[in-house]
Amino acid sequence: MNLLAIAPMHRLPLMVGLALCGLVGVIAMVRSSGASIRQPDAPTVAMRELVFQDRPDGSVAVVDHQTGRQIDAITGEAGFARGALRGFARDRRARGIGPDAPLQLLARADGRLTLFDPATARIVDLESFGPKNAAVFGQMLGKN
Repeated sequence: MNLLAIAPMHRLPLMVGLALCGLVGVIAMVRSSGASIRQPDAPTVAMRELVFQDRPDGSVAVVDHQTGRQIDAITGEAGFARGALRGFARDRRARGIGPDAPLQLLARADGRLTLFDPATARIVDLESFGPKNAAVFGQMLGKN
């Protein structure tokens, strides 16, 4: 089939479709190769181990793993915080890991925040969800 013989108005959608198929193919090859596509993390400047405990009233207690003291509570909607924690809980349940192992909240030298689960190696770069959402967790670093 000669692409030049196709009417000009039909050529553009065909070319765009071929380009998209090629892009999807390249992405699939990179993802299946196991190559890391993450930017290297800046050094950690602060770290706090936190345990998140569901409470009967629907809130989530944020407990400092070292001291055992509750430092915060997630109440109301708090959609981003609850959504992020739900992902960690789902990953742990799938692997048969209980909720008592702490998550690590890491502050990076470049100002980014990372939530890391040593039990599953799951990493969430919180700044990816915007500064307001990252700040929800950033407040937990300084609370006593």
